[in-house]
Amino acid sequence: MKDYSKEIEELVVAVTKEGASDLHLTVGRHPSIRVSGALIPIIKKPILTPEDTLGIAMEILNDENKQILLEQREVDFSYSPAANVRFRGNAFFQRGMVGVALRLIPMKVPTIKELNLPEQLADFVHKKQGFFLVVGPVGQGKSTTLASLVEMVNHERAEHIITIEDPVEYLFTSDRSIIDQREVRFDTKNFYTALRSMFRQDVNVAMVGEMRTPETISMAVTAAETGHLILSTLHTNSAAQTIDRIIDSFPGNQQHQIRMQLAGSLLGVFSQRLIPRISGGLIPAFELLINNDAVANLIREGRTAEIDVVIETGSSEGMLDLNRSLAELVRNGEISADNAFRHSLNPEALNRLI
Repeated sequence: MKDYSKEIEELVVAVTKEGASDLHLTVGRHPSIRVSGALIPIIKKPILTPEDTLGIAMEILNDENKQILLEQREVDFSYSPAANVRFRGNAFFQRGMVGVALRLIPMKVPTIKELNLPEQLADFVHKKQGFFLVVGPVGQGKSTTLASLVEMVNHERAEHIITIEDPVEYLFTSDRSIIDQREVRFDTKNFYTALRSMFRQDVNVAMVGEMRTPETISMAVTAAETGHLILSTLHTNSAAQTIDRIIDSFPGNQQHQIRMQLAGSLLGVFSQRLIPRISGGLIPAFELLINNDAVANLIREGRTAEIDVVIETGSSEGMLDLNRSLAELVRNGEISADNAFRHSLNPEALNRLI
């Protein structure tokens, strides 16, 4: 019988040594790591068998998560094989066999400067209340950006911060603030229940790892209206799409109400994606919507299609346009024009800027 404890230990060493972001374990393939956005097989490791992936999953999951995997056929989890290494993971069944995907979580929360993010983001964490969203496709660094904002509050202000996550990713150390981290299923039943309980916990700032249901969104918006700073994330491509997604998640008879609430409580929407850098690694391109009077009116009146124009023409107010961000990266020699067009939501407009 294989020593799967030793096997996962060697794979973790490979991830950290190669500067990888992810580790993938799939039957019929060599273990693979993602480096600077590209998947690379670890060919010195043998091709994985069904017994291998199941054995590794059973090694890294606790008893409760093993049960969930076997009953529900997938499970989110966190995994810390050593004091200075932490992963966010998902184990799942495919064609009757187990697969595992692990995302490395740095132990130190990076600053917005270290992440090459715009200084304007600091303005939002200085707010005492409101709703700020970090959005983008899966795997584009949203969780890390949120963590950097939480850490900024932690170092600058004496607040009570709560995080609601599934699973807990970055581990924070309380500095000027008190930080409580709650993991869905282990510390709370679900996101909605944890948000509702927040009103009795004297919370100033809440980071909500994901807004999955209309009930959770509604509770988050209500919290933002009632003196809390709410930081959260959605898997959307742009600021305008984010607002549409939030509103469309509610039944028709509730959409007017959520428009009014969102128009009043939204601080801004930051959309990001990570682009392969010519010199190696990844660098972010981004879009920033700031909720001013014009944007609030568009949200109330259901004219979200016009938000992109407001962003394009709102640079004097601190708004950032994705195409301008991409064009600047190309001009500075950070990314290729091909990659810029690949990540643009409006390639024709980008072509006029490059």
